[in-house]
Formats: sequence, structure tokens, C-alpha cells
Amino acid sequence: MLTVNSAQWNRHVNALAATIDGLVPVVKGNGYGFSRNWLAEKASKLAPVMAVGTVHEVPSVPSNYTAVVLTPALDVPSELRHDAVLTIGSTTHIDAAVRSNGRTPRQVLVKIRSSMNRYGVPADEANTLIQLCNSRGLQVVGVSIHPPLVGTSQDHASEITSLLSTISDAMPAWVSHISPSDFSILQNQQSQRSWFLRLGTSLWHGDKSALKLTADVLDVIAVKKGQVVGYHGATIPDDGKMLMIGCGSAHGVAPLSDGRSPFHFSQQRLHLIEAPHMHTSLCFVPQGAPTPAIGDDVDVQRPLISTLVDRINWV
Repeated sequence: MLTVNSAQWNRHVNALAATIDGLVPVVKGNGYGFSRNWLAEKASKLAPVMAVGTVHEVPSVPSNYTAVVLTPALDVPSELRHDAVLTIGSTTHIDAAVRSNGRTPRQVLVKIRSSMNRYGVPADEANTLIQLCNSRGLQVVGVSIHPPLVGTSQDHASEITSLLSTISDAMPAWVSHISPSDFSILQNQQSQRSWFLRLGTSLWHGDKSALKLTADVLDVIAVKKGQVVGYHGATIPDDGKMLMIGCGSAHGVAPLSDGRSPFHFSQQRLHLIEAPHMHTSLCFVPQGAPTPAIGDDVDVQRPLISTLVDRINWV
């Protein structure tokens, strides 16, 4: 269950959105834990345009709002709304967009490859790709730059400035992974260019104290040292209690990257007996340690972007 302090969460989201001229809320994947359809409705109150991950996520965007697709598509569905803006990073992506074209030219963003070296065209080839898009009947509405997570916001702003050095000021820039203050500096430095800032994590999860992820304890049984339990025949290390926690791989819950358990109770990490399986995780509590009862909640340490939440409790 995800518990959200409604007033605190809305205060953060609305205050941050109000500071950005050119905001593009990002609503992709699992909707940052809130569900994509619900979050799209919230995003529609913040800006007339929103970004989604793939062409298959466009139906989440209300019909009177513009959807920008962040991931290039090799096969554009024939039923895709024609007002959706596609991302182009190569001639192959152009071919896919042209095949989906109707009477009205399909709008596209040309992706410039950043130091992340993910898809996109090298900066010195961007103008050529823009011209090719135009010649193939596509309408280029801007260039897109996506810096990596590593580095500071100022590092990213500097990289963006460098990558745009050969791009006409008449071409709008759609960017991400810089702070609102650094974005404002870019807008002032290049005031003749239209700017758009994509925000996802910092918008929806920027105030983490408003969010709490938990799971309930479905059962508790006494176990003995050496007892074999679980799907994979794990051996209990000592006398104590085994907890059956109501979440698992079906919810996106897994051990942390270093193998530790993602579960906590009474500010102590619970020992994970084996990897979470589907809807249940098995944890061990040694004798004498704080032990939750059936029906109690334990804290879950997982990123919301990869967690399927059964229930959201707005308080």
C-alpha cells in the first residue's frame, strides 16, 4: 500500500509546477506508482502537454492534451492519435513516422544524443536529420536532449548549451535532468529559443516525506533453527518467527541491488529468507527481536517507478 499525505504532496507538485514556464509533466511506465491514467489526469491540470514513455502509453493522455512520446518507435500503431509527437533519433525512426503519416504532417522531435550515449543523432548531424524529416513530410517541432543522471544540474545545463550550439534559435529545445533554476538561466541566456522542461521524479516524488510504501503481514509462524522453508528450501538460521508479507515479485518487489532485504519493521531491517515470489515474501525474525503481528504493516524500501501498488491511501 502506498500512503500519501494529500495536502503535502499536492502542495509540492503545484508549487513546483507554478515556477516553470514550459513545464512538460512526465507520465510514463507505472505512473510513478500512482497509475498512469490517474497521474495523466493530474498532469492535465498542470500543463497542456505531457510526456509518455512509448506509443503504447499515449491512450493514457486525455484527448484534449498533447502527448509527447519519449522513446523512438519502430512500429507506430495505425490507431495512434495524429496529434501525438514522436521522437526521431535516426533515419529508421523517420521511416516509421512517415508510414504512420496521414493528411496532416506528423509532428516530431529530433533527439540529440547526449553523453548518456543512448539513442539519438550526434549533435553535428542533427541539422541534417531535421532537414530529412522536413523533406519526408514530417513537422519538426523541436529538438530533445536527455542528459544522464550522473553529474550536477549545472553540468547538464552546460552540456545542453554545447549540444545546441549549432542548432538555430528558432528551433525549440525540450530538455530534462536540470533544476528549475538552471532551466530558467538557459531560458534567459537564449531568450529567442522556446524551451520546455520535462519533469517526472522531481515533480511526483520530489517530497519523499509525503510518501510511505508498506505491506501487510499475512501470517506469522514459529520456526526452529535448521528448519527448511520456502520455494527453494532455505534453511532457517536460528529459532524465531517467519513472516509472510503480502507483496512479492508481482508487485515489482525484489531484494535491493546489494542483495539486502527491502523490508523494515520497528526501524530494523528484516532478514529475507528467499527472493520474493509473486504475491508473498518470506522474512525471518530472530527470537527476542521486535516482531510484527498478523495484520501489522512493514515498511518496503523500493522505488515507486518499478512498484505495482495494490492500493493508494490518501490521508
